[in-house]
Amino acid sequence: MKSPENFDELLEQLRVRAFPFTMAFFVVVFLTYAFLYMLDFYPEPKDVVLSEEEATVLSDEKDEERVNNFEPANLSAAAYPVRIAFDDLDKEVAVLNPVSRKVEDLDAALLEGAVRHPDSADFQNTGNIFILGHSSYLPNILNKNFQAFNGIQNLKWGDTIRLYSTDTEYVYRVDLVYEAKASEVTVPLDTTRGKLTLATCKSFGAKEDRFMVEASLVSKRPL
Repeated sequence: MKSPENFDELLEQLRVRAFPFTMAFFVVVFLTYAFLYMLDFYPEPKDVVLSEEEATVLSDEKDEERVNNFEPANLSAAAYPVRIAFDDLDKEVAVLNPVSRKVEDLDAALLEGAVRHPDSADFQNTGNIFILGHSSYLPNILNKNFQAFNGIQNLKWGDTIRLYSTDTEYVYRVDLVYEAKASEVTVPLDTTRGKLTLATCKSFGAKEDRFMVEASLVSKRPL
């Protein structure tokens, strides 16, 4: 190929040679990598080997994070509800007791059942236990916890709700069932009587209307 006599001829020669050069470059890189691979001479990621002490520290940190987000602390297990049953709906649902107040952590817990809000009462501290659960009426739901509180809007005065700890059954009588906007919902948590408030939700942070159920403790018995 003759030497370019002007700038236009130089650009034309570069354009013509660009594709062959690019192809040759990638072929050379590929063949070089393949050759080094066959010789086991290419760089490999370094394996991280933890000492026994380091592994213990990491394990403890993971346990602490798990406890802070999803497990109750300070009280015995019997102080927390573990399942809720509705006689008139022929339904029983697991209840989780997360410690974290973050919406994302509470929403994660809702995927496994109904959720007692960490700021509400428990069985050791008399007051209003506030429990939320998903509701959905879509025809095909793989995770049935999205339908945990389906039907609570059909409860009526005098119906029975049973809340269970690990060793005791607590029986509540339905006092009131109503629908309210999330922004208008007020749940008193400092009552001196044994109360139970239920709410349906799509998310702890959602603003849509919710069905609410208020009930009063009438009896308890050991299991």
